[in-house]
Amino acid sequence: MIFHASVPADDPERVARVLGEILGGGSSPFHVGRHSFMARGGADEEYGTAIEVYPRDEVMMPGTGDGDMVRLGHADNPPRYGAFHLAVGTKLSKEEIIAVGAREGWRAVHCDRGPFDLVEFWLEDSLMIEFLDPKMQARYKSVVMARRGSAKPAA
Repeated sequence: MIFHASVPADDPERVARVLGEILGGGSSPFHVGRHSFMARGGADEEYGTAIEVYPRDEVMMPGTGDGDMVRLGHADNPPRYGAFHLAVGTKLSKEEIIAVGAREGWRAVHCDRGPFDLVEFWLEDSLMIEFLDPKMQARYKSVVMARRGSAKPAA
């Protein structure tokens, strides 16, 4: 399971505030990075889910020695788009998620992926997070668990 993730943003504080609203736990400054913030799931959220939001031009790089942790660097021309995305559950309804996107001026659209549906929510119209309301989560879990049951173990 994923406990937390990090995403880039042009306005990390705004993006963290919006994500905190959708996740149900709010946001706050984060101690890593020069202008980073953390969005959290609510107090009743089972896993302590969090999303760190960093300035788009700040990048993580590996340390150089055995005891050297991740370090932060700078990208002169950071990309606005990429293949990375997340699928995240929320207690908000599909309509509420889409309304938050509309309020922020960001693309938020309900999508039917065939076996399940979700809301494509485009942070700053740049990074996609697929949000699933409670009904969507139930359907997604039933599809994924059924597929796992029919999957053959790797050799």
